[in-house]
Amino acid sequence: MLGQLHNAGHTTTLAHYLKLLESAFLVSGLELFKRGRQKKKGSRPKLIIWNNGLINAVTGGTFESARSDHSWWGRLVENGVGAHLTNQLAGLRYSIYYLKKRSDEVDFIVEKPGKTWAIEVKSGSTQNTKGLGKCHTLYPEARQLVIGYGGISLEEFFSNPPVTHW
Repeated sequence: MLGQLHNAGHTTTLAHYLKLLESAFLVSGLELFKRGRQKKKGSRPKLIIWNNGLINAVTGGTFESARSDHSWWGRLVENGVGAHLTNQLAGLRYSIYYLKKRSDEVDFIVEKPGKTWAIEVKSGSTQNTKGLGKCHTLYPEARQLVIGYGGISLEEFFSNPPVTHW
C-alpha cells in the first residue's frame, strides 16, 4: 500500500487505520524484532488477520483448493499460528514480532520480560530453518520452536494456549 502513496499524510492515515483494526481484534501489524538502540519504527509491518475465516470469506476458495496450493496453504497456516498467538496472548505481558535479515526470516518472535522465543511455522515437509539459525546467532538466548512439520504438531498447537508450549 505504501508504494502507491506519495503524500506523507497517507502513511499516517494507514497507521491510524491499522491501529483501529487492531483495536477491533481484526488485524495486527507486527513490528520487526530488534533489540537495543536499533530503529524499530519505519519497518514494514507483517499483517496478521485475527481470524482465517475472514481470509477465506474474501477469497472464496474451498478447503481442497487451499490444500492443493502449497504456497497459499503455507500462508494460511502461518497466519493461523499468528492469529492464535495474537488472540491468546492479547492483554498479557507478551509482545509478538517477526524477524527478517536479508533472505532469512523467523515467522514470529514472542517476547516477555526476560524470555524470548523464536517460532518457525512449517506447513509442509520443507525443513529449511535457516532463519532460526540466523536468529540464534543474533539472539542466542531465544528458545527455538518449530510448529508444524518436524516440531509441535499443528493440532497440538491449536488445541492449547501457546504458553503451554514454553
